[in-house]
Amino acid sequence: MASLRDIKGRITSTKKTMQITKAMEMVSASKLNRAEQNAKSFVPYMEKMQEVVASIASGNTGADHPMLKSRPVKKTGYIVITADRGLAGAYNSNVLRKVYSVIQERHQSTDEYAVIVIGKVGRDFFKKRNIPIAKEITGLADQPAFADIQAIASETVDMYANEEVDELYMYYNHYVSAISQVVTEKKLLPLTDINPDGGQKLTSYEYEPDEKEILNVLLPQYAESLIYGALLDGKASEHAARMTAMKNATDNAGEMIDSLTLSYNRARQASITQEISEIVSGAAALE
Repeated sequence: MASLRDIKGRITSTKKTMQITKAMEMVSASKLNRAEQNAKSFVPYMEKMQEVVASIASGNTGADHPMLKSRPVKKTGYIVITADRGLAGAYNSNVLRKVYSVIQERHQSTDEYAVIVIGKVGRDFFKKRNIPIAKEITGLADQPAFADIQAIASETVDMYANEEVDELYMYYNHYVSAISQVVTEKKLLPLTDINPDGGQKLTSYEYEPDEKEILNVLLPQYAESLIYGALLDGKASEHAARMTAMKNATDNAGEMIDSLTLSYNRARQASITQEISEIVSGAAALE
């Protein structure tokens, strides 16, 4: 049985850990509020851009673009969004497990795919398993701006335009609520399904100079915006997952402190009882 000093030391260290996890929970909660607002405020922009692109692509205008056409797949690109650090529950492991499983099922050789990874945890995961990383970016802010990822987003879209890859998929955690995040697979390119949900009637637009020129500019921007939107969604999920993980850690630390305190009181009571017994025995021996 542990000594009183050992138990008291464990109680003290657990209380200090509990203070840290509580502070991290509060910080993540604060970051989550802003990240959730960023993700939601970006949705109207994406919906309007999707509407314009769908209006051109589905109209009888004769406008055409390589990003709207499927082609024989020789190489697949995977954009994977993770965090730069852990302590976020299953946030990173869920998406990485999903991507790794898909790669193992679809491909027989590393020549058949390439990974574009956002986040240090994902980068380290793929490097450890000798999975080819075409592009990577780490050290993003908790509330990233589009300028922070514009370069890698543009380069990734160019990989498809230059036929370095023939299709692009994104994997990230979709934010549902503070306690629920869902690993999501989204086909980024080619843009074969861009009609708004529900099949509602599209707004009619007049284009200047013409539809083809608009598509040449708008489609790459649209694809880059999809990446940014997924990143905002992933950041909200990250902060929510970390807040939940730290709350669980704080609760577990509290339960451990209660258990250790009970053990400490029992051990102290046993020690006092033993000392009393020894005094009584000694007094009886002197009579």
